[in-house]
Amino acid sequence: MTLEILTAPELSPVRHGFFTRKGGASSGIFKGLNCGEGSSDQAEMVRINRARVAEAMGVAPTHMVGAMQVHSADVAVITGPTDDKPRADGLVSATPGVTLAILTADCQPVLFADPDAGVIGAAHAGWRGALDGVLEATVDAMVDLGAARDNITAIIGPTISQRVYEVGPEFLDNFVADDPDNSRFFVNGEGDRYMFDLPSFGLHRLRSAGIGTAGWIRHCTYSDPDRFFSYRRSTHTGEADYGRLISTIAL
Repeated sequence: MTLEILTAPELSPVRHGFFTRKGGASSGIFKGLNCGEGSSDQAEMVRINRARVAEAMGVAPTHMVGAMQVHSADVAVITGPTDDKPRADGLVSATPGVTLAILTADCQPVLFADPDAGVIGAAHAGWRGALDGVLEATVDAMVDLGAARDNITAIIGPTISQRVYEVGPEFLDNFVADDPDNSRFFVNGEGDRYMFDLPSFGLHRLRSAGIGTAGWIRHCTYSDPDRFFSYRRSTHTGEADYGRLISTIAL
């Protein structure tokens, strides 16, 4: 099966892709393109899957650089191919030939580019990272590399949508304590529960950062098991682990 790669015209002509789970070598609960080296999938299957992604991006696997993602607002500058994975949730680069890679399974994968300046970025933005400022930190790091803030485009890839993202009252309290206006990203659910709109919150933070264009490709990871891995769905179905989707961008 061939790989399925979602792209955003707003990021053109920069090479990029939000990869679905289709076209991979993994089986069982990881069936498809599981690129998570931290999963309990067979390491060789993950290696094959990541090699297929690199081939689709037109780079050697060694030129596809990721991070040890820790739900932080930390950003690492990537200056060339490396086996080291920085502890960070944002990556930026101005080095031709480098591909930045982010792993997600409900959290927002966000790809950034200023093609005129030759600067790219990628961020893993779950609720905590987004609230703590990983998106703004990625934009700031791109500007430090020479990007023009108002020429940066950022696109949110497949992520969990509001209709299936149920949270408790303490979750809402965290957001309202940061900014009372954040209550607009929540609607009432059953009982004392709320439904949180993660991609709308991400778009708000991106636009507030003053970039030129921000968008979401409008795919929900939870609601489409044939195409996307989902941490929350795997928890609800009682699966022991879950696959990770990969999103990439290259100069």
